[in-house]
Amino acid sequence: MLRYLSRRLLQAVGVLWAAYTVSFLVLYALPADPVRLLAGGDASDVTADQLAELREQYGLDQPLIVQYFRQLADVLHGDLGTSIVTGRPVTEILAEAIPPTAQIAVVGFVLAVVFGGGIAFFATYTRNRALSDFLVGLPPLGVAVPSFWFGLLLIQWFSFTIPLFPAVGDGGPLSVVLPAITLAVPTGAVIAQLLTKSLDTTLREPYIDTAWAKGARRPRVHLRHALRNAALPALTMTGLIIGQLLAGTVVTETVFSRPGIGRVTASAVQQQDIPVVQGVVLFAATVFVLANLAVDLVYPLLDPRIELKPRRAPKAAVVPAGSPA
Repeated sequence: MLRYLSRRLLQAVGVLWAAYTVSFLVLYALPADPVRLLAGGDASDVTADQLAELREQYGLDQPLIVQYFRQLADVLHGDLGTSIVTGRPVTEILAEAIPPTAQIAVVGFVLAVVFGGGIAFFATYTRNRALSDFLVGLPPLGVAVPSFWFGLLLIQWFSFTIPLFPAVGDGGPLSVVLPAITLAVPTGAVIAQLLTKSLDTTLREPYIDTAWAKGARRPRVHLRHALRNAALPALTMTGLIIGQLLAGTVVTETVFSRPGIGRVTASAVQQQDIPVVQGVVLFAATVFVLANLAVDLVYPLLDPRIELKPRRAPKAAVVPAGSPA
């Protein structure tokens, strides 16, 4: 177990290093000059000496390879750099943005699991063909509906027509409800699609017939025998689902005018604030890696046949001397 965990942690560090390196190469290869943009677009009122001073201040006058290793060393010491636009440390900006994003992301993920799992369960459990077809048709609709349009629809219904929840801002628990539902719809639709297909396949397995033959009742067969194994494919997608949630916060936080990682990302990309964009990329990669690590550790709880042991190459068969080839 300890050896397996050590290998997975090393792989996680490799993924984070790759994400940082790729984002550095992509962002610093942009043709635009963030210092000139900071100075006022065409920088007509700023002298060349002032621009050179700003580049020196942010280390942008150094060769690319020097910038890379200097910034990588800073990251290893927990320093993600300083925002070119605001002059604030990137870690401070992220620390302020993460809590409001975490609120809607966690609530949205729970709602997505409840909605998606519920739709998949009842679509495969019910014997009413029309109801089953209706439930199976909901996930594609949830994926197809644009998040910004659904968010605006919720604001129109539940903030203006029926004033139950605030329309915009971060004003307490009630302000989390509508953004979380907006995030949960596409994510829950993906979970429902995966789980419905997996449940439908699992219910045709021979061991399910064995359970029926032993006299197991319908809820027990569905919940204990089928759902446990059918949940593995959906669990495998957890890392991607969390990535989808983080990506969805850009649109959701913009529609609901909430602070958070999504707003910070949109603003940093628009202003070409490279240190902040890199900090967001590193944060998203860290969340993705931790989510996948947690999934790997949960696998054996759902399926005892899965062992947390590193894979080993099969040993070559020893051929006795003098035996025919």
